[in-house]
Amino acid sequence: MAAPDGSQDSQETSYLLPLKPEVWEEQGIPDFVYGQKDLVGKGIQWPGNAGLALDSLPRSRFDSALCSAWKQRVELGLFRYRLEDLQTQILPGSVGFVAQLNVERGIQRRPPQNIQSVRQEFDPEQFNFNKIRPGEVLFRLRRREPDGPKQEDILVLINVSPLEWGHVLLVPEPALGLPQRLLPGTLRAGLEAVLLSLHPGFRVGFNSLGGLASVNHLHLHGYYLAHPLPVEGAPSTPLDPKGYIHLLQALPAPGFLFYTSGPGPDMEGLIRRVCRATDYLSNHEIAHNLFVTRGTPPGPASSSAGLTGLRVILWARKSSFGIKESGAFNVALCELAGHLPVKTSQDFGSLTEAAAVALIQDCLLPQAQAEEVQAALVALMAQEEL
Repeated sequence: MAAPDGSQDSQETSYLLPLKPEVWEEQGIPDFVYGQKDLVGKGIQWPGNAGLALDSLPRSRFDSALCSAWKQRVELGLFRYRLEDLQTQILPGSVGFVAQLNVERGIQRRPPQNIQSVRQEFDPEQFNFNKIRPGEVLFRLRRREPDGPKQEDILVLINVSPLEWGHVLLVPEPALGLPQRLLPGTLRAGLEAVLLSLHPGFRVGFNSLGGLASVNHLHLHGYYLAHPLPVEGAPSTPLDPKGYIHLLQALPAPGFLFYTSGPGPDMEGLIRRVCRATDYLSNHEIAHNLFVTRGTPPGPASSSAGLTGLRVILWARKSSFGIKESGAFNVALCELAGHLPVKTSQDFGSLTEAAAVALIQDCLLPQAQAEEVQAALVALMAQEEL
């Protein structure tokens, strides 16, 4: 089948592994090649009955490639557990938390590494993405040259302890041994991955060291969730005259909001500003989480029916090192956005909005430090070139 530009479209089988594991490494990693016209900035919205299954919505080439390859890896038993349909509930209250029961992830996921600093160097002796099995790689994201800004290749791997359907990791060249500190090229790949999907619930995020990243090797998370989240249309107020950075004030947690209507110079400016902010946080040993979702422009609250661009939300938070077993859920990128993977049936049955908010807010910076960070980030935005 031909792609819209007349080139050969990627058949689902292109991203499937041969049946014999011994030849997986010989096959090499298939490329998913895309260009500017594959990035869909506008026209994506939730259907009237939001929460539809993934296979009931239109799919892009990217969605088809990811989902077919991911499904095959499930059938081949490459995950730590088989992800069934997760029991899901919207917690009663004003926030709109999406809670899901995911017992297996709480039990089976790889224990986090011994991390002592947000700026810890990469350690090749620890687990890293150079040590995964060949079958865990789905494909390589490769931007067609010279179509748009130069973009490094990104490997798309399965997360062997998935949060949800299609949970993948976006990893720049693993051999570089990059520590878990956000870089512009990696963030650009994450934004473009969201724009490559036609599903309004495909989101991407980043956990810093101390922000519950369990592997100190640069990676983003990407996954599908068939539900709107509070951060898509939550109200915000501008913090600087140019509107580069906004404060997302609504529950579950205040955060810094950056917005772009789509690919182009505006998005490049956003990438530069977000990475300037995360560099500041890392350099000051402040843990952080970041979430990318389709959403509405900054300003007063609005319905997420029209997702006209990309929202990037950045939260500065208390550092948390080591295994955290207390609480119904751990607080990282998806929980701050309103998606709560709950570890036990008991907690899932008893969790309330107030308890969820309390658990999340306990991870945030003290007020005085939060105000200091806000002032520093606003000052950074003022240095942005006209």
